Amino acid sequence: MTNSTQLISDISIKDALNTAQQDFETVSDSARLDAECLLSYVLQKPLVYFRTWPDNKLSQNEFKDFFNLVQRRGQGEPIAYILGSKEFWSLNLKVSKDTLIPRPETETLVEYVVSLARKQELNSILDLGTGSGAIAIAISSELQKMNQQPKIIATDISSPALQIAAQNATTYKQSIEFIRSDWFSDLAQQKFDLIVSNPPYIEQDDIHLSQGDVRFEPVTALISGSDGLTAIRTIIQQAKAWLRPHGWLIFEHGYNQADAVRQLFADNAYTNIQTVRDLSKNDRMTVAEYN
Repeated sequence: MTNSTQLISDISIKDALNTAQQDFETVSDSARLDAECLLSYVLQKPLVYFRTWPDNKLSQNEFKDFFNLVQRRGQGEPIAYILGSKEFWSLNLKVSKDTLIPRPETETLVEYVVSLARKQELNSILDLGTGSGAIAIAISSELQKMNQQPKIIATDISSPALQIAAQNATTYKQSIEFIRSDWFSDLAQQKFDLIVSNPPYIEQDDIHLSQGDVRFEPVTALISGSDGLTAIRTIIQQAKAWLRPHGWLIFEHGYNQADAVRQLFADNAYTNIQTVRDLSKNDRMTVAEYN
């Protein structure tokens, strides 16, 4: 709500949503949904409530709380950080400014792991750079449904992020060991059937870093050198010492990085290299086997 909007009481749900939607048009591609999500949070009501009771009035305190959240969103702050949560793989995960916001395209990686687990048993899994724990928790919950209980370790260099991840794992009753580590540096030597990662892969001068939600996300989880591949190079090289024979390494990466990632895998003697597209038909992840 713009500065010209006065803090008033006796405003209807419909009018509050319409005003917020107008304010969000320049910062969001989902302005109406953003407005509804914020009001749903304030009123603790489902979205269908707004269709059923559009003329109900907000109390002064409700409108004040809504106004404050709308101002934050109007400045570009992501909905996930304002509400403190984000849905991923039907899980409502806690997030903070110490974690990346889980995104739908990353579900492609989870889908691939689940399909792989149907073909071969995965007894040990490592998630590098876990953030909110989204990938590890989603994989664990799906394999649990398949009566598989692999050992899962998830690492991150950020202690605050690991605290968020551990809380999410506890919420969904998933047994995951969280370790503070810069990739493999603080892990005890061991072997894994599968290593997964959504590492930083944005070029340091990418113009998108000054646009949209990423402006508010942790830089260390986004940027990876001049070509965006520094972290991926490191992990591909080091993972060979941590994979069991015929173990798998899977990365999410940028839509235009598939050729470079496949070449890095090939240069490091990985086999069965393949790139998988997300639902938007963008190259989203590449997987390879190490013998």
